[in-house]
Amino acid sequence: MPEQCLFQFPATLDCRPTDTHKGHYGHALLIAGSYGKAGAAILAARACLRCGAGLLTVHVPRHLVPVLQAAVPEAMVSVDPDGDRFTALPGGLERYDAVAMGPGLGTDPSTQQAVAAALGAVRQPLVLDADALNCIALAGLHSLIPDCAVLTPHDGEYARLFASTDTADAAKRYRVTIVRKGHRSTVYDAAGGRSVNTTGNPGMATAGSGDVLTGVILALLAQGLESAHAARLGVYIHGRAGDMAVQRQSQASLIASDIVDALRYATRP
Repeated sequence: MPEQCLFQFPATLDCRPTDTHKGHYGHALLIAGSYGKAGAAILAARACLRCGAGLLTVHVPRHLVPVLQAAVPEAMVSVDPDGDRFTALPGGLERYDAVAMGPGLGTDPSTQQAVAAALGAVRQPLVLDADALNCIALAGLHSLIPDCAVLTPHDGEYARLFASTDTADAAKRYRVTIVRKGHRSTVYDAAGGRSVNTTGNPGMATAGSGDVLTGVILALLAQGLESAHAARLGVYIHGRAGDMAVQRQSQASLIASDIVDALRYATRP
């Protein structure tokens, strides 16, 4: 992926018109978190807001609401009726411009059912990550994956989801964009395109890094980028933030929150 791709970012990521308001930059919905995994929701939420989404609603289990509101006061919260896991879609889906689902969800059978319901109901651009992918694999929900969704599996998640199927073939078959996360993360789109990212470093192999990427891509989708473009730019800026973070510390000390903190600089041309 060439360095020049950074300048394909929406101009509004760095400089916005004076006569503007938050509604101009999209309303994102993040479905994330379960008992013991509030951090995944928090990291994705912070990353989404740092990358320019005008509004963010996070749908979490009831018991996670206090910690989420304390950690991300800028986000609104939609409360799942279950205290510990995702079991029901929030109402009013039509108000959102983009949706992401998966960080820290868990794979309880009730969550698998809720993921199936979401796949059938969401009509907006959609990011599927982490346990959303695992729920699809466990429940055999492949046929419900919407066209133009962005899937962000690491190697283990990909193997559970698509076994040994070639990634380019899977992207074309399901008409989706697939981000294969790892050293030199690679983006495959439904048209057969393949982009290898050139940013990032080994320090980013740390817990929560993928949750940050989900939030970045969600923000770009909410601001109107099409799926493949949002995925390519998302992995680029995510890696660039990681590279900026290790300019001030060692790779071994890098944690996902450091990547989030560096996003404020990585979004500037």
